[in-house]
Amino acid sequence: MNNVSEYTAKNIILTSEIGKPEWAATNKNSPGQNKLDPLSFLREWLNNLEVRDLKLAQRLCRFIPAQCPFERQVKLFKYTFHIPPMCKLNPLYEEVVALRFRALCYLADECGEDVSAYC
Repeated sequence: MNNVSEYTAKNIILTSEIGKPEWAATNKNSPGQNKLDPLSFLREWLNNLEVRDLKLAQRLCRFIPAQCPFERQVKLFKYTFHIPPMCKLNPLYEEVVALRFRALCYLADECGEDVSAYC
C-alpha cells in the first residue's frame, strides 16, 4: 500500500508541472535569466499602436519601406557581390514591419483605398 501512495504522489507532482508556463519551469538562478531588454517598452508600444487615422496610415506606408533598401547586387569587373539586407539587424524590425502591415490593412479594409501604390 505504501508503494501506491508514493506512485500517486509522484504522478501528482509530475502532472502539476505540465500546466506551468515556460518561464515558471526554468531555473531562475541560471545565468542569462535576469537579462533586461532595454527595448521592451518600445516593442510593446509599437505592437499596441492602433492605426485609426487615414493620414497616419498613409504616412506609415510611405515612410516604412516594403523591402530593405540596403540589399544590393554590386558588380565589380566580372565579379558580383551580394550585400545582405541590413534591416534584419534592426532590433525593432519585426515590430515596424507589423505596424506597416496594420496600416496597409486599415487603408485597404476600412478606408477602401488602393494600396498598390505603397507596395
